[in-house]
Amino acid sequence: MALMKRFGMIFRSKANAALDRAEDPRETLDYSYQRQLELLSKVRRGVADVATSRKRVELQVKQLEQQADKLQQQAEKAISVDREDLAREALTRKSGLNQQIADLQTQHAQLQGEEEKLTLAQQRLQAKVESFRTRKETIKATYTAAEAQTRIGEAMSGIGEEMGDVGLAIQRAEDKTANMQARAGAIDELIASGALDDVSSPGGSDDISRELEAMSSGADVEAELARLKGGGSSAPQQLPSGSTGGSADALDAELAQLKKQNEGGQA
Repeated sequence: MALMKRFGMIFRSKANAALDRAEDPRETLDYSYQRQLELLSKVRRGVADVATSRKRVELQVKQLEQQADKLQQQAEKAISVDREDLAREALTRKSGLNQQIADLQTQHAQLQGEEEKLTLAQQRLQAKVESFRTRKETIKATYTAAEAQTRIGEAMSGIGEEMGDVGLAIQRAEDKTANMQARAGAIDELIASGALDDVSSPGGSDDISRELEAMSSGADVEAELARLKGGGSSAPQQLPSGSTGGSADALDAELAQLKKQNEGGQA
């Protein structure tokens, strides 16, 4: 039972919040004004109906008074011709008409009082409706101005729903751009350092390949140097005619230079 009450309270609170967001005060004011106009129209019709009934009673009273006057004349004429019986009958009918006239006059007074009350109520309601209309228009204008100021403020500050979505989209675009720039910079640095050489290119190689090539080059240099040294320690070959001993000195100097360059390259 307590759980159902809690669910009911949550549902009512959610529904109230949804209605509050969906409600437009201007539409509510217009609807209230329309209802007041309808009520005022009903009061006016009520006043018109009472006035019509009062007028109808007045016409009936006038007709009965005319009939009573005619009976009075007939009674007087009957007396003049010594017809007392006819005069009595005319006066009797006149008496009945007078009673009807009295009842209708009482009803007429009541209707007149009701008409006056309804007329006064109509005037008060009319003034109230006019006052409400003026206040309604003032509130609507104020609300519209406040709404416009709020939307302008939200647009300028970027806290509105639509502007907030635009701001988030811009932020995401800036973040992606920054990430892409950082990635491009990192790739450029790695390529410059040789860590990301293109292995698919014909001249491309990785660190291991470069190290192996360096070792092979060093081994070739050492082998060539050993060969040259080995050739220098063997028995002297027969020099061609016209050559001098200075050629051996030049060869030794060249070998020493090659050895020095090789040591400098290994350092």
